[in-house]
Amino acid sequence: MNIALVIAFVGMVVFLAHLLAEIFSRTKVPDVLSLFLLGFLIGPVFKLVSPEHFGNVGPVFTTITLVIILFEGGMGLHLDELRSTMRPALTLTVASFFATMLLVGAATWSFLGPTRAFMLGAIVGGTSSAVVIPLVAQLKMEKGTKAVLIVESAVSDVLCIVFAIAFLEAYRLGEVRVGAMAGHIVASFFIAAIIGVAAAFLWSVLLSRVRTLRNSLFTTPAFVFVIFAVAEMFEFSGAITSLAFGIALGNVEAFKVPRLKQYMPHEPIAPNEIEKTFFSEIVFLLKTFFFIYIGLSIQLKDPLWLTAGLVLTALIFVARIPVVRFSMSKRIPPQDASFMATIVPKGLAAAVLASIPLQQGVEDGELIQNVTYSIILFSIIATSILIFLLEKTSFSKLYERLLKTAKQEGLKPVEVVSEDTSS
Repeated sequence: MNIALVIAFVGMVVFLAHLLAEIFSRTKVPDVLSLFLLGFLIGPVFKLVSPEHFGNVGPVFTTITLVIILFEGGMGLHLDELRSTMRPALTLTVASFFATMLLVGAATWSFLGPTRAFMLGAIVGGTSSAVVIPLVAQLKMEKGTKAVLIVESAVSDVLCIVFAIAFLEAYRLGEVRVGAMAGHIVASFFIAAIIGVAAAFLWSVLLSRVRTLRNSLFTTPAFVFVIFAVAEMFEFSGAITSLAFGIALGNVEAFKVPRLKQYMPHEPIAPNEIEKTFFSEIVFLLKTFFFIYIGLSIQLKDPLWLTAGLVLTALIFVARIPVVRFSMSKRIPPQDASFMATIVPKGLAAAVLASIPLQQGVEDGELIQNVTYSIILFSIIATSILIFLLEKTSFSKLYERLLKTAKQEGLKPVEVVSEDTSS
């Protein structure tokens, strides 16, 4: 491969990403979709590039992208928003995950058998942080609604991982261990969050000293990588740790710990505007290449796999409507509720989990992997198209009618913010 052409391509992609972000701000055609389709064209369609060209760098790159996106997204959440949104966020997460897992499991039961069918359902049960966080940042939604979707995307990854691995073990052992599954979920979520919060407080105390070093802007992301790795090595959720670290660091000045002040060399401080802008630029660049990589990773070996993925994706989006209707508050603006019902993209966690059954020699493992890849493809396309239709056409009235009888309890009204058109 010509190195000069590769470098030129990288430069053109960065320019294209900025152009697409500007186009999104005017037309509401998500840049995520355009980048994904670009990867899809240069990968499985024209076969110019394949994931094998990246070797082991590809999976590492996608994980780094996820960590940084979760961290930067968490920093944008404030404690008052989290207090009012945590309960509805967890309600939506659990309801959506189990609805998807049961629906996909039931639909594929006769083809895969119960264990493998629900394994597939668990793999695609969540939403992708790498898609959701950049997307909601560019949409005109209430802060509370954005917080719900961000928390859902992080917490659902934990559910996907735990349940998919549990069904894989059940396939091997011939039984499902409910107690072990529940214990793993609790440990993975809460201990990971504690690690993230504790690490954030430590880093906030050291941050003023770190800023005296030359070229120190990247030290905070580097520290996030370290705590992510620590959590994963102890088999907790690195994703939850990264999100909790970002939330705690962004809100650290709101914490009052007077008894510890006498032992601290410096007051805890949050990142400044220069650092936040730098983190935002990193996310923009990583997001750009992440979606191209995911697009070129899609496999088109069998039309039946694509057809199955399309049908299952349609079922997932249909099921999302009653889930949002009965788990969210009627006080949410109708457009926000409509967005919630359409933002159901699958991504990195699903792609990684889908490869495990094949690697472990599970019967029909290749089918599970490629149906998952096609669901990722169609779910991102569907999310992008539906957002455009909700923003630009009267299609939104259909969703508003379907969602208008939601429950009264849930999110508290939150101030609507202006649209963010920055990268």
